[in-house]
Amino acid sequence: MKKFERLYEGTATQGNPTLLNEIYTELYITESESGEISNEHEVRQIETQSRRAATEDTAIKCSDIFRALPGQDKAIRTVLTKGVAGIGKTVSVQKFILDWAEEKENQDIQLIFPLPFRELNLMKNKTLRLSDLLHIFFPETKQIEISSGEYKVLFIFDGLDECRLSLDFQSDVRLCDVSESASVDVLLMNLIVGNLLPSALIWITSRPAAADLIPSKCVHRMTEVRGFNDPQKVQYFRKRISDQSLANTIISHLKSSRSLYIMCHIPVFCWISAAVLEKMLSRAESGEIPKTLTQMYTHFLIIQSNIKHQKYYEKKVTDEDTILKLGKLAFQQLVKGNLIFYDEDLRECGIDVTEASVYSGLCTQIFREEFGLYQGKVFCFVHLSIQEHLAALYVHLSCTNHKIDQSLLSKVKDRFQLLFKHVSLSELHQRAVDVALQSKNGHLDLFLRFLLGLSVKSHQILLQQIMTLKRSRSDSNEETVEYIKKKIRTIDSPEKSINLFHCLNELAHKP
Repeated sequence: MKKFERLYEGTATQGNPTLLNEIYTELYITESESGEISNEHEVRQIETQSRRAATEDTAIKCSDIFRALPGQDKAIRTVLTKGVAGIGKTVSVQKFILDWAEEKENQDIQLIFPLPFRELNLMKNKTLRLSDLLHIFFPETKQIEISSGEYKVLFIFDGLDECRLSLDFQSDVRLCDVSESASVDVLLMNLIVGNLLPSALIWITSRPAAADLIPSKCVHRMTEVRGFNDPQKVQYFRKRISDQSLANTIISHLKSSRSLYIMCHIPVFCWISAAVLEKMLSRAESGEIPKTLTQMYTHFLIIQSNIKHQKYYEKKVTDEDTILKLGKLAFQQLVKGNLIFYDEDLRECGIDVTEASVYSGLCTQIFREEFGLYQGKVFCFVHLSIQEHLAALYVHLSCTNHKIDQSLLSKVKDRFQLLFKHVSLSELHQRAVDVALQSKNGHLDLFLRFLLGLSVKSHQILLQQIMTLKRSRSDSNEETVEYIKKKIRTIDSPEKSINLFHCLNELAHKP
């Protein structure tokens, strides 16, 4: 139970754990009647939800996801919960398990097996029985016979979007016997379909774009984590920050910026904002309080750098070198659509594993010591938006410092290679606008906002605290502003227009 009662903000293995029950703020979760999947960029989805009436969907408590609503007469075996990155899916899983372990909820369930996809990926090439798989993850279950029907069992598969297994629901491989060996993907597929342990409950979480990997006929309830509604945002900051006067000041500041307050639907963004604003406002530090996304994330990067220097007195590598390598990793994986990466991905970018863990607030490490023969490490940025910020910083520095990494060019698609040609900053911006507008799901929207915001003079002064920068021409942003205005007049997509207006805001231009 100890594993689930603590929340590690920033990293899974380091930092200051917080008791989950002390800081947990109830999330807004709804039952989705439609099985439609959105492939839009997740910030677009957050903005759409912020404009949508809350009455359109039925709110549901996390602890009640396997209970039928009043008037419903259906057995719920498999629940698929979707939600954007950082919205609180994993914390919801943690809270469900903690309430169960503390005998507060769902006491009809005897056994819960949480199996995150990012850890199952490490078993990709293994062939074994379901019982063997469970014994590897949960050695204490060796004496338990789960196939006897004696126990009501729940399997939780967290992070379907991080799955690198080949889940083929069209496969003819039917597995009904728990004592039969198969590949991990075949075991999972047969569990989800109901061939294996048909009486077991299944809970799968996923980012929206990957949710359609599970056939709708296999899902008995679709829920969506919407993150914090407006009262829950306020509740989070008042729980997170003990000085209530300071908490109120932070809430007022965030409310004054629509783009920041919308992002506060995402709990991870609330955590980043709290980390930055608590430090800046409590110590009356000089400097402008962040009003844009780029300002907030740049301050967060600087805070992480300062934390690193407090923890690690021997400075083996420069901040600039580490950030550039993390930025290269962020960009390379962003264009591939990956949120998680493994040792080989880090090595490819010249990153020492221990070096990455130094930046615990940016790059978090998951490591299961009890894996025995199957030890392996999985890495990810704390949130997709941090990955997008670092990727944008990498592209910006590659242009302004004229340090083009030729090895990267062979690993990205042609349209991304255009960003690494020897061009002026305004030409880079215009190419980035074009590339982002070509994206059907807007997955480069936030990357573009960060890339443009980083060119503002105040940001360059900020970043000089941790790296060497070459100043860009002062008129380059005016050229970019005019280019964006022209694009706004010609495109017919409301979502793309809204993002371009956000871009003007990042450039400190009032449209």
